[in-house]
Amino acid sequence: MKYVIGIDLGTSAVKILLVNQKGEVTNEVSKSYPLIIEKSGYSEQDPEEWVKSTLEGLTELIQQFDGEVKDIDGISFSGQMHGLVLMDGNGRVLRNAILWNDTRTTRQCREIYDTVGRDRLLDITKNPALEGFTLPKILWVKENEPELFSSARLFLLPKDYLRFRLTGNIHMEYSDAAGTLLLNEAEREWSEEILELFNLSHDFCPPLVDSHDFVGTLKPEHAEITGLPENVKVFAGGADNACGAIGSGILSEGKTLCSIGTSGVVLSYEERSDLDFDGKVHYFNHCEENAYYTMGVTLAAGYSLSWYKDTFAKEETFEEFLNGIEEVPAGSNGLLFTPYIVGERTPHADSTIRGSFIGMDASHGRAHFSRAVLEGITFSLNESIELFRSSGKTVDSIISIGGGAKNETWLQMQADIFNAKIEKLSSEQGPGMGAAMLAAYGTGWYSSLKECADKFLQTSKTYHPIPENVENYKKVFAAYQQIYHMTKEMNEQLREFRK
Repeated sequence: MKYVIGIDLGTSAVKILLVNQKGEVTNEVSKSYPLIIEKSGYSEQDPEEWVKSTLEGLTELIQQFDGEVKDIDGISFSGQMHGLVLMDGNGRVLRNAILWNDTRTTRQCREIYDTVGRDRLLDITKNPALEGFTLPKILWVKENEPELFSSARLFLLPKDYLRFRLTGNIHMEYSDAAGTLLLNEAEREWSEEILELFNLSHDFCPPLVDSHDFVGTLKPEHAEITGLPENVKVFAGGADNACGAIGSGILSEGKTLCSIGTSGVVLSYEERSDLDFDGKVHYFNHCEENAYYTMGVTLAAGYSLSWYKDTFAKEETFEEFLNGIEEVPAGSNGLLFTPYIVGERTPHADSTIRGSFIGMDASHGRAHFSRAVLEGITFSLNESIELFRSSGKTVDSIISIGGGAKNETWLQMQADIFNAKIEKLSSEQGPGMGAAMLAAYGTGWYSSLKECADKFLQTSKTYHPIPENVENYKKVFAAYQQIYHMTKEMNEQLREFRK
């Protein structure tokens, strides 16, 4: 039996999967690492923690492996998007990585619009200037840490830096590069126009490759540490959301994914590069060649739920904490929650807005609040689905992965709020499985990613909308959509009191 390894470099941990030729996960290891939050709006990590945790995880994985390591054919990667890793000419990291959920760059986003023009930026990159993207972070360092930036010769994204450390080779692939605001997405090359406007050299950007491309082998010292063979093939990998799409079979027109992790994503496959969403949703290169995906993002999806639980019942498991929500009717008896606790992305690109509970009264108990949090997260994701539908897309079947696929009541809630069939996969590993599938395709197990998905992925259960709940949720959703506009000015006034 042959095997591949998928490495998913997440925001809070690296997850490593060992997958056989049947698509079965025979072992998995997870190693966590800390966030560095110096002040409100800042979010950083030490890239060395990624390398250390990954090597520890690979070593543990191989120690537990009862097969022959020579049967491990390939390794590939999935990774958190947008994070800025700045390196000097000797390959040394100059500062902590600034992550995707860092929101310090509002001023730099305005500068990008003033310099490039909003319409021209959308023409080139297909995406608006948002605080989470990479170019605003580059400009922030350039402005606020000029001496350090003068030593910078290259930038990488998180998983590309990890792969560089493991192999010694520098590359970036298209699905992750699409989230930098420096890529001409349709032309699949770095935008000379944008680089020139911000006085950045072409050499500042790494060479571009496809997600399934072979990019090297392990350094001898890392092979020795982990127990992996030196000649195991390493493939480029992809952005976490693109890999999540692969690992869920979103590989043809009409396929839609709902992924609820720290953030929440609604993602739809696109064959064309010339659709116009006016920047309301993200528009990125897929890991599949010459394909794309559109994506709406809720910044604090699962994070809203974990924040709520840790604040009010830290010692309880999620199962204990959510006990009783199935008894609460759709709409939580008039209690609404907006998951804007770290700002919002889609459809409101707003780093200042904050969350709310609306409609509280003395009849509400903990189960009402818990259900309202789940409904609020799902309402936010539904705003992305409604954007897709308003553009003419049909969204009637959705694959759900992540934390939102672990609770049956929540899965039914998604079916009712989205008014669509929800499919739960029999083995749901998301981005890590997508990374493993890229390695399986790259090493020649299958002739295409679609063929690999057909072998690896099966649906275990389907949830259908309940008409009565659909009608109730349409009314509650209409009220939910008003909250952003009604609380926007209030949150701007409260901003000065946040520490």
